[in-house]
Amino acid sequence: MAYIISVNASIIADSGGACPPPASDTCLARTRADLVTATAAACVVACMGMGALANLPFALAPGMGVNTYFAYNLVGFRGSGRVPYRTALAVVLVEGCVFFTLSALGIRARLARLIPRGIRLASAAGIGLFLAFAHVGVGLVGPDPATLVTLSACARTDPETGACEGGRLRSPTFWLGALGFTITAYCAKKGVKGSFIYGILFVTLVSWVRGTRVTYFPNTPIGDTNYSYFKRIMHFHPIQSTMGALSFNDFNRSEVWVALATLLYVDMLDTTGTMYSMAEIAGFVDEHGGFEGDYVAFLVDSASSILGSALGTSTMATYVESSAGIKEGGSTGLTALTVGLCFFGSMFFTPLLTSVPPWAVGPSMVMIGAMMMRTALDVNWGDAGEGVPAFVTMALMPLTYSIAYGIIGGLMVYVALRVPDWVVEAVRWVVKARRSAGGARNQVAEAGGSGGGGDCRSPEGV
Repeated sequence: MAYIISVNASIIADSGGACPPPASDTCLARTRADLVTATAAACVVACMGMGALANLPFALAPGMGVNTYFAYNLVGFRGSGRVPYRTALAVVLVEGCVFFTLSALGIRARLARLIPRGIRLASAAGIGLFLAFAHVGVGLVGPDPATLVTLSACARTDPETGACEGGRLRSPTFWLGALGFTITAYCAKKGVKGSFIYGILFVTLVSWVRGTRVTYFPNTPIGDTNYSYFKRIMHFHPIQSTMGALSFNDFNRSEVWVALATLLYVDMLDTTGTMYSMAEIAGFVDEHGGFEGDYVAFLVDSASSILGSALGTSTMATYVESSAGIKEGGSTGLTALTVGLCFFGSMFFTPLLTSVPPWAVGPSMVMIGAMMMRTALDVNWGDAGEGVPAFVTMALMPLTYSIAYGIIGGLMVYVALRVPDWVVEAVRWVVKARRSAGGARNQVAEAGGSGGGGDCRSPEGV
């Protein structure tokens, strides 16, 4: 999960943060450094809370996808969007409070249990496919104007058009990442503990060597700057501009409330679905669709978003990378506590952890995606009423690049396939009720008719 430290900081910093427009390079650099510390600090508290209070092996961090929406759709690149950065943080704070209230009242858990079992199982497998597609950091898949995506791993890519140049499968970083994937997969096959770490560590160490075609520090201005920071090894940067940078001044605008509703809906489906998928993988979910500790887990999950907004970042979420710890044998809160301690240490080693290349992390995420496909075996594929919604859920997650859209699509198909049955059952119930009412009237009439011929309209008859 260490990649999130630099990735989230870079994404949120693209919004310009609290820098006055036009944002200077110096202010943006300070903002990114602030967000590196803010991201790690939020992860420390959230993971510690999940481990100590809920006793579950789930790790939390700023949600990928939501942070992109926050930076590029809500605030906009360097503040060009609809909502200022400070107001956007206040939106995240309010959304976290609403989400915490729903969790405390048990509404979130009840809504989560309404998700059919087939869709819950398919969500875990779909998230695995989403992971594989989103983290192909080795560059195997690229854009294509005719087919949308195609085989890539090009030697060079045109920065403007994205066109492949120099031939496909010629990227040296692709082959290095593929070697790391092979190491991870082979170690997993042999049951070696820490197999994910070995693949990442091998690729990272090779990529740190300058003067090679796979180096993470090329001889460019950006490469030189990154290498200078990397050589510091240890460094702690105190938060200067993002902590407490909240403003409620623009809450009278409709864009703010639309953003609040969007974040709440994504949290309700995306993060809740991810948490239940992790619980399915760990074997925690019971026959009623719940799992031990889910109430406290929901409280910690939602409260961490409040903390994240106070530090300057977007909403927090349970991470699908938690499955890596679960696959290594983690089954209690000790796993989350360990992740929290690692994030705490990362606050002092950011030069090293922010230098882990994507082609080192991507292969391990693909491996995790492969392991998450196991839950698809438990779907009743022989029943179209369960199998078809499950397939739609699995397919839409990577194809729409959204976990929430996959769950929504699966639920819509599930309901559509059952509406005719529900209508038939309703008609049968109405007919049965009318027959019962008619039978009761006949019995009353027969009882009145057998009263010795008396006239019902006279006192004697009555």
